[in-house]
Amino acid sequence: MGLLERCEELFKTSNLYEVLGTTKEATEADIRRSYYKVSLKVHPDRAPEDPQATEKFQVLGKLYVVLSDKEQRAVYDEQGTVDEESDALSQDRCWEEYWRLLYPKITLQDILEFEKKYKGSDEERQDVIQLYVQHQGDMDAIMVSAMCSSQDDEPRLCAIIQAAIDSGDVASFPAFARESAKKKRARRKRADREREEAEEMQKEMGLGDEDDSLAMMLQQRQKSREQNFNSFLSDLEAKYAKKTPKSQKAKRGKK
Repeated sequence: MGLLERCEELFKTSNLYEVLGTTKEATEADIRRSYYKVSLKVHPDRAPEDPQATEKFQVLGKLYVVLSDKEQRAVYDEQGTVDEESDALSQDRCWEEYWRLLYPKITLQDILEFEKKYKGSDEERQDVIQLYVQHQGDMDAIMVSAMCSSQDDEPRLCAIIQAAIDSGDVASFPAFARESAKKKRARRKRADREREEAEEMQKEMGLGDEDDSLAMMLQQRQKSREQNFNSFLSDLEAKYAKKTPKSQKAKRGKK
């Protein structure tokens, strides 16, 4: 059974982009990020209750090989077919090793270094503006979703958003422009409460240096905002994953 047929059987669609939850217009980085997130959900170690998890994981690996190779992707986009006899798909490969080669585990030091470069960067500005538009100016949702941010960063993030509004880059949403003082106080209280809980945990565990403090902050964030914390790590791993290992090109002349 070919790759497209296996996708139909396991994911209820033979469209490779739909399997990843993306579109034909997706960039290489988008494909890599989407593959990571979908493969993470069906990873055999994370979905032991799914009897088809291993098969899904393997099929996703082959799918990614096709879409991450410019020539193979071009053929699929134009003809809607994949070269099943290409070396990349036909060779016997350990897809777990391939996946881990693409996505090495993120360490605390990686997060520290990323945070140092990320804050104040143009990349952060673009991400904040994207969150602003996505959540239509709801600062509660923006602050929960913004990477590497705490309540202390709110004035800075608001300034980024306001500058984008003033320049005409984005519209002014009422949720942002007319946010009540009561809602702002409630957000501050929640943040203060989370900080106090994290500090209590630090004292109980005898932690104090900068790295340990960050570790506690991340643990607290995972406890109270698990979905967004996991999303942050997923984005970080997918975004800064190693480049796709070059596979041998699809064989030419097949019909």
